[in-house]
Amino acid sequence: MTTCPAPVRPLADDAAYELTTLAAELLARHSSATSPELRAALPGACAQLPDAIRHALRPVDTADGLFVLRGLHIDDRDLGPTPGHWSSAGEAGALWDVTLLLVATLMGTPIAWDGQQDGRFVHNIVPSPGHESEQTGASSDVLLTPHTEDAFHPGRAHLLLLCCMRNHDNIATTAASIRRTALAPADVEQLKRPVVPILPDDAYEEAQQFAGRPAPVPTLFDAPGGLTMRFDPAYTPLDEADTEWREAYRRLEDELARVSVAVSLEPGDVLVVDNDIVVHGRVPFTARYDGTDRWLKRASAHVEDRPTRPAAERHEHGYGQAALTAGAA
Repeated sequence: MTTCPAPVRPLADDAAYELTTLAAELLARHSSATSPELRAALPGACAQLPDAIRHALRPVDTADGLFVLRGLHIDDRDLGPTPGHWSSAGEAGALWDVTLLLVATLMGTPIAWDGQQDGRFVHNIVPSPGHESEQTGASSDVLLTPHTEDAFHPGRAHLLLLCCMRNHDNIATTAASIRRTALAPADVEQLKRPVVPILPDDAYEEAQQFAGRPAPVPTLFDAPGGLTMRFDPAYTPLDEADTEWREAYRRLEDELARVSVAVSLEPGDVLVVDNDIVVHGRVPFTARYDGTDRWLKRASAHVEDRPTRPAAERHEHGYGQAALTAGAA
C-alpha cells in the first residue's frame, strides 16, 4: 500500500459557504435531516447552486477512480461526542447530513437500504463496542478488507461519499482502482466468469436470512471506459470455486494491494469513490470509546444510465433488499 495524496478538488470558501448555508436553510424548513420532505426538496435546492460547485462535483475523471472534495469546514467543538453506535447518533451533525445529501444529489440520486441503519440516507460510521472484529464500518481492531460497497446487490451505489467529521488519529481509508492494476489477460478472462456468489455482509441481518438461492456473479466486467469490478472477498465463498478461478482471484487481490493508496481524511473532507472501479477499506485502529473516536458520514448515489454493469444483474433477487431513493418514505 502506498501513502500518497489522493486527487484533491478544492472548494472555494464562498462556494463552501453557499453549500452549507443552503443545507442549513433546508434543515430549518423541515423536521429533521431524515425527513422525506427534505429529501424531495433536494433537486430543486441543488438547482440554485452555482457552476463553481457543479464543476467541483463533476464525475470522477481519472483512472484513480476517486477524489477528495476539500474546503468544507467542520469545527470539532460544535460536533459533540462521537456516537457510540449509529443508532444513538440521532440528529448529531445533522447539518452535515444535509450537506452530504446535497453533494450526492449534485452527482446522482441518493439511495438508502431498507435493511441498513433503519433506511437512513446518511449513515454514521463509528467504532462500536462488541463489533471490533467484524467486517463492517463499526469495526476497529481489524483491517476492513478492501471491497466494493454493497457488492452483494445489483442495485449497489455507483458512487460512495465519505465525509470526515472527526479523525484525531489520522486513520486512513484505503482505496485501490482496478484500472491501476496490471492483471494478466488470462486472469481477467477467468474473473469474468460467474463462478461463486457474493453474500450479504453483517450489516444486513435480514438479507442474510433470505431464503433464495445465491447466484454466482462475475468479478470483472468490460465497460466503455475500461474494466469495472464487483468485489468483496470477506463475503465470497472462495472455497467453492475451481482452482483456476481462485488463483486468478488471489492475483487480483495481490494487484489491488500493490496499487492501494492510504487516504487520511481531515474534518470536512468528502472522499468520493467510484464504486464500479475502486475498492475501499480501512486500516486497523484502537477505539477509545471516549467520544473522540473517528467519525465519518456515508452517503451513496446512483448515476442514471451508467453503462458499467452487465445486463444480467437486473435478474438478481438482491437477497430481498430494496434500494430506497430520495423522496421515498
